[in-house]
Amino acid sequence: MKLSPSKINTFLLFKLPSAYLTGVRVKSISENACETTVKHRWINQNPFNSMFWAVQGMAAELSTGAMVMAKIQQSERKISMLVASNKATFTKKARGRINYSCADGELIDAAIQKTISSGEGQTIWMKSEGKDEEGDVVSIFEFEWTLKVK
Repeated sequence: MKLSPSKINTFLLFKLPSAYLTGVRVKSISENACETTVKHRWINQNPFNSMFWAVQGMAAELSTGAMVMAKIQQSERKISMLVASNKATFTKKARGRINYSCADGELIDAAIQKTISSGEGQTIWMKSEGKDEEGDVVSIFEFEWTLKVK
């Protein structure tokens, strides 16, 4: 079963309700890229009239993690995935609709193959860039994913 945006968004409702309730959604997913979206609303705002940083982080993490989930599913192996660390840079207030995109899918393929062949855990850094409706970068998140055969 191939993961699609609607399947992932349904998964969010049941397994990550805080992301779903704050408006985080997968817009598109392919072999090497994933785009998520979230709109600044009352439920996800901070006291400074912009989007709370944690909501931005959920959308950014999903743009990386959805691809990891899809690649693990394609491998037909039991592989655990976990965020070990992350970094974030904020460059502008997040208002309106923010789209996060990650195009690091090829990194996942190599890490999965290496963990399967060696049996050792692997780590990869994946980057997600958030842009507002004008195309300005509002934040950049980097996530260190760990992958290990169970």
